[in-house]
Amino acid sequence: MKSPSKKLPVLSWREVIKALQKAGFTIAHQKGSHIILSKHGKFIAVPKHEEIAKGTLMSIIRDAGLTKEEFLKLI
Repeated sequence: MKSPSKKLPVLSWREVIKALQKAGFTIAHQKGSHIILSKHGKFIAVPKHEEIAKGTLMSIIRDAGLTKEEFLKLI
């Protein structure tokens, strides 16, 4: 049986970027209301919202090549 996974907290764009920087991503540039981060040729867009939607956050985590648990340890 799978252990219950922790729920994702409501995070702002600043908190998401801080966690991704701990994972080795750096801010490449900003395009409109999105901050673009990169690592080894991989790019991730983080919307500049005070509350990142759960689905968007999961997509960012997947795109970063992280599991939800790995991401939760970074925040």
